Amino acid sequence: MNVVGPPFGLSVWDAALDADLRAGLAAVEEGLLDATKSDVPFITDAARHLLQAGGKRFRPLLVMLGAQFGDPHSPGVVPAAVVVELTHLATLYHDDVMDEADARRGVRSANARWGNSVAVLTGDFLFSRASHILADLGPEAVRVQAEAFERLVTGQILETVGPRDGRDPLDHYMEVLAGKTSSLMAVSGRFGAMMSGADESVVHTLTQFGERIGIAFQLADDVLDIASDHHESGKTPGTDLREGVPTLPVLHVRKMYAQALATGQHISAEDRRLNELLDGDLSADAPHAEALALLRAHPALDQARADSRRYAAEALAALSPLAEGPAKEALAGLCDAAVDRAG
Repeated sequence: MNVVGPPFGLSVWDAALDADLRAGLAAVEEGLLDATKSDVPFITDAARHLLQAGGKRFRPLLVMLGAQFGDPHSPGVVPAAVVVELTHLATLYHDDVMDEADARRGVRSANARWGNSVAVLTGDFLFSRASHILADLGPEAVRVQAEAFERLVTGQILETVGPRDGRDPLDHYMEVLAGKTSSLMAVSGRFGAMMSGADESVVHTLTQFGERIGIAFQLADDVLDIASDHHESGKTPGTDLREGVPTLPVLHVRKMYAQALATGQHISAEDRRLNELLDGDLSADAPHAEALALLRAHPALDQARADSRRYAAEALAALSPLAEGPAKEALAGLCDAAVDRAG
């Protein structure tokens, strides 16, 4: 079993909450194993490939914490958490095909192991299993998930086609993240409150929290991809950089450089060299290592950290309408965790 307690180093000092979270996440893990079992052994192996590689289970944790504001033992809570994690896992299979990724969570990606067709179809299999579970949760849950999935796919398409002419690439990137990342995070908080029977105001609050904490964590991941020696996702440092994925620090570098050129500001030799490298091929080790070192010393990295902190602060502020108690404290702890991860 991959998860026996709260991830991200989250400290839960309340014994009852700690027990509920541990039991809930363990039940989710069992539900995921059941949902990824097929009568065809090969499909089971492929569907469990990333599941058994680990993962933070952040979305199920949000469901469990959201459920604390109603009845956390309501029958729909665990299935809803399984649905959001299955959906997330399915997108990873598809993302790896689109990105031509060789590794995920420290293991070979499904597409590298079995080929693109199997990876895509395995993602589809996981979506179908999520839909099957979702059907038992009622039409409102189906509608919420469908709307989130539309946002998720829209974000993926926007990322693929890139910003339209005249659009600020940073603004475009944040719109992509709102779809690809925040949509499912928001559903996680929403499902937890919905399935537990919490008040509609609580459902709204936890939806808004999910939107913001999702962005905070993704921006922290962007920083970690540059700054960390051991990336939490299992990827080596600078993976996005090597693959030419324009994450937040790189977008800040480009924007700062363009503004300096436009206003006639002094541009250092290091800054010129970094932008030259970013315009080239970073697949080889030497230019990749040089660009990574220059990025780590660039003020754009601190700007990206500040952006992550800002969204974490907005997530914390969104919690203000909730009743005080251990669950609210735990959610606030997730905001701190996002900041800590970004350094």
